[in-house]
Amino acid sequence: MIDNKIFQWNKDYPSKEIFYDDIKNSNLYIIHSNKRIIGCVTRSINQNSVYKKVKWITENKKNIYVHRLAVDPKYQGKGYGIKLMDFIEENALKKDYKSIRLDTFSKNKRNINFYKKRGYLKIEDIYFPNQSIYPFYCLEKIL
Repeated sequence: MIDNKIFQWNKDYPSKEIFYDDIKNSNLYIIHSNKRIIGCVTRSINQNSVYKKVKWITENKKNIYVHRLAVDPKYQGKGYGIKLMDFIEENALKKDYKSIRLDTFSKNKRNINFYKKRGYLKIEDIYFPNQSIYPFYCLEKIL
């Protein structure tokens, strides 16, 4: 991503420890092909402290938070990100969640378009100074 001037992830984020926590908390979902992991996404019901000041559309009850959606570059453009998000959204609907919330890097136009096509609305900007001087967009989809 850094080679493509997308400073969303770097050497510090996400760390192995973050992924280990995702696994330990049963929040990490993967998609595979021929026993090879080709993508992942983290789904949590816990709101990170960085989101507490965001003025979300829905009440802070029964929300899903999505983090770290990634597809191996060799498999990008083949619908695997769509499949991962379809899984998250269908699961949230079945469990009667009210919305799905996430953030994406403001300079990652591909991600922004991906979520916009899926019906996510831009709420406001947040900043992660250790990752970039540019904002991240908070997005929400009402279910």
